[in-house]
Amino acid sequence: MDIILKYFPDLSEKQRGQYLALNDLYHEWNSKINVISRKDIDALYEHHVLHSLAIAKSIRFRPGTKVLDLGTGGGFPGIPLAIMFPETRFKLIDGTGKKILVVKEVTKAIGLENCEAEQLRGENESGKYDFVVSRAVMPLPDLVKLVKKNIGNTQHNSLPNGLLCLKGGNVAEEVKPFKNIADITDISTIFNEEWFKQKYLIYIPL
Repeated sequence: MDIILKYFPDLSEKQRGQYLALNDLYHEWNSKINVISRKDIDALYEHHVLHSLAIAKSIRFRPGTKVLDLGTGGGFPGIPLAIMFPETRFKLIDGTGKKILVVKEVTKAIGLENCEAEQLRGENESGKYDFVVSRAVMPLPDLVKLVKKNIGNTQHNSLPNGLLCLKGGNVAEEVKPFKNIADITDISTIFNEEWFKQKYLIYIPL
């Protein structure tokens, strides 16, 4: 939890309590349903919560913004972002029912009211959103093709509507088709922990 306060010292008491509660909740649920790899669960705050919050360092969603988290898995990046932006509406979808069960139980346990979760594949989501966020669910060209239909026309934020995607490794090939419009942030310039080397936030306006 200290690692979150290191980069986000101005959290409200409620937000601190919600982030703090994630540790026990994910450890408990992970023992029943494996939503985070066993070797990774002890690095929950660095590898999952803080990683998700790289998006919050690049954009401050304005109140009323609608965000879709596609392929949320156990709730990342959606849940950490929903805690950070309580006046933004989040919908978290995943094709795996067990994962969505965990998301629903965690959001209920921490009283997260701006967040809904549904078992749904991306191609079946028809709603319109300001942004789609995602963590490495598929190659970037496939992801862009899939979510274009979900990006609304009305602008509410300083960044034009589009896709915010967290990726690791060599992203040069994936980004090639979008090289004139993509904005790539090296997350190790935001968070100085060793783990964030070769981790990127890719923004593509759609």
